[in-house]
Amino acid sequence: MGGRLDTGRLYAALDAERESRGLSWRQLAAEAGVSASLVSRMGNGHRPDLDGFIALVQWLGMPAETFMVWPEGQPEGRRRPSLEAQLAPLLRAEEELSESDQQHLLDVVGLTMRHIRAKNKESK
Repeated sequence: MGGRLDTGRLYAALDAERESRGLSWRQLAAEAGVSASLVSRMGNGHRPDLDGFIALVQWLGMPAETFMVWPEGQPEGRRRPSLEAQLAPLLRAEEELSESDQQHLLDVVGLTMRHIRAKNKESK
């Protein structure tokens, strides 16, 4: 099976951005150029159509790949990037954070993920 869309991840990102901007779901939909019913259906686990998906990821300013579920058994060269690698460009683009703040957040996430990975290896 190939990759597929993680609607829950997309909806969570939309909700976080909506809250950070102080918008209602209806306002988000209007800004993104989609129907309010589309975001409502997504809240119930339904996938958006392709045009809706494109409009929503463009509104978020995030790459579409962020919301893909990576298939099992994919070639090693196509492994999903680490959380740290995914967060780095997002933090670098955040104008409210100084360079040292960005690095601090990356260090905290990196340390936490190393701890989690080590703990997961021990439990296997």
